[in-house]
Amino acid sequence: MGNALLLTERDVRAVLPMPDLIAAMEGALDQFSAGAVRQPVRSVIEVGNDRAFFGIMPAAMSHPPAVGAKLVTVFERNHERHLPSHLATVVLLDHETGALRAVLDGRYITEARTGAVSAVSVKHLSRPDAHVLAVIGSGVQARSHVDAIRHVRAVTQVRAWSPRAEHRDAFIGHVQDVLGLPAYPASGAADAVRGADIIVLATSSRTPVIEDADIAPGAHIAAVGACRPDQREMPTPLIVRARVCVDSRAAAHKEAGDLLIPLGEGAIGSGHFDLELGDVIAGRAPGRSHPGEVTVFKSLGLAVEDMVAADLAVTRAHSIGLGQAFSWA
Repeated sequence: MGNALLLTERDVRAVLPMPDLIAAMEGALDQFSAGAVRQPVRSVIEVGNDRAFFGIMPAAMSHPPAVGAKLVTVFERNHERHLPSHLATVVLLDHETGALRAVLDGRYITEARTGAVSAVSVKHLSRPDAHVLAVIGSGVQARSHVDAIRHVRAVTQVRAWSPRAEHRDAFIGHVQDVLGLPAYPASGAADAVRGADIIVLATSSRTPVIEDADIAPGAHIAAVGACRPDQREMPTPLIVRARVCVDSRAAAHKEAGDLLIPLGEGAIGSGHFDLELGDVIAGRAPGRSHPGEVTVFKSLGLAVEDMVAADLAVTRAHSIGLGQAFSWA
């Protein structure tokens, strides 16, 4: 017999404050790019006829000692059912025995660690004086990103655009009332991003949502919405002129339509997106080369990020007696 811990979304939220999660993601990305993590590119299968996806994301590492997997689904039609489109469960195992250690809600972990990782990219790749933030999208990732980025840059203005006015207005209200930042609705994506120092792309679009001409010199872009090889949020000319950084070279060469489509067009070579954020964090590779350079962080999401977040949540939950213990045979 053995004992394990069950953590709900409420439990996970209680033990993973954003500043601590950002620091944990820095360490996870450093470990990953240093080769200290065993992690294949996630396996993804389509479910049904609505282009729904089920992904399996395993990883193992020694520092911290964590091994497990995230099971994640993307069902866009869930919005019609008043459910989140992205759902996930994290299974954490004992690093020494392989025994079940914990089962955690992974929806919030995915939401929060994605924003935290983008904040790490902002910390290491944006200009130190960056303060105007533009967000394209108005869902949970948009909210998570503003929450995270405000901890690494002195954000003085948030501009937002998404196609549905009611979603955009709700997002603006959240940024103003909950996060306490000045926020303004934009008339379109171009209006939002022109002159912005930091740009977050967090949409479900399969085609570019911004134009290269609207991106000012020196801007930093965190693109998190497109995670399949036939999806993209950025146009080819923008990718061509930008310094591109990824979370994983292997994943980018398999999944990142934002980069694979320009590669297939012959507009860039494969070396154009070989820079990993973990190497920039550790000083193994340079980041921004000059103030006017446009930098792009293409995020696909890594299992190691989920494992590190889950390990931190479980460790803290045990220390304060949070969660529900259960036995397994």
